Amino acid sequence: MTAVLFFFGVILPYIAVLIFIVGIIYRVWKWARSPVPFRIPTTCGQQKTLPWIKANNLENPSNTVGVIGRMALEVLLFRSLLRNTTTELKQGVRKLVYKDSLLLWLGALLFHWSLLIILLRHSKFFLEPVPSFLLLFERWDGILQVSVPSWFPSMFPILFISNIIILLALTYLLLRRVLTSQIRYISLPADYLVVLLILGVVTSGILMKFFFKVDVVGVKTLALGVITFQPSVPADGIGLFFYIHLFLICALIAYFPFSKLMHMPGIFLSPTRNLANTNRISRHVNPWDKPVKVHTYEEWEDEFRDVMKDAGVPLEKEQ
Repeated sequence: MTAVLFFFGVILPYIAVLIFIVGIIYRVWKWARSPVPFRIPTTCGQQKTLPWIKANNLENPSNTVGVIGRMALEVLLFRSLLRNTTTELKQGVRKLVYKDSLLLWLGALLFHWSLLIILLRHSKFFLEPVPSFLLLFERWDGILQVSVPSWFPSMFPILFISNIIILLALTYLLLRRVLTSQIRYISLPADYLVVLLILGVVTSGILMKFFFKVDVVGVKTLALGVITFQPSVPADGIGLFFYIHLFLICALIAYFPFSKLMHMPGIFLSPTRNLANTNRISRHVNPWDKPVKVHTYEEWEDEFRDVMKDAGVPLEKEQ
């Protein structure tokens, strides 16, 4: 039994992290080697032109500051997703209607921010001593605790806001993919797998916190041992549900480089986002445009003149 727990608690996390690191390095290296011969940023604002025409440096950046600002809005607030629209065919009037998709933007934003908060909270298991700002951060995330009856803490642990939000956001994203016929039609098995894996990690973590008790001290001992390369499984055990939770995390980490979750590092390498639109300011020459040996029509006609003449094909010059 100890060997099995050592495999799931130590060996499997090491394998998952190794696949994660090597996979991301390979994908990023492959993207970085892809040629980007010209400036191709997507824009929707006034480009910088003449001095008396007001330019929009966020919508159509012409310098590095504008690129950083637009990238920050994209990463932190999902600006392009906020502008996403959906189409709906009104059956009564046979009219195609365009409308905002604010619910999708809100669900995605809440999910990502909640996930970031949960990852920050969990970093305390890998740090000793725990920084005071993390403890304060965790306290604010559990601020709902002050609004429940006095008997609540004796029956249940702290109720974190991020746990509630991420569960609701994931449920919405999954139901949207299942119940919306257009989204269901273009969905692949991999799309469901990612959502279900994350939902499994979140659900198992919540169940482990409220119903299936584990030894938190043992969890931290194991985490510190793994991170310092001095792994050891606590002799008293941690709890079976913890290893189920850890297995789902390892599966998600190992699958990360091969999934659409790679949009996280990929957005920083996207030429439609990380380039300034300076096409009118300077001339861009394709550095990959190597000289190519061509066979002109004149040369081709000189080579096959006699055959073409016998076949009655018109010639540009007789000799």
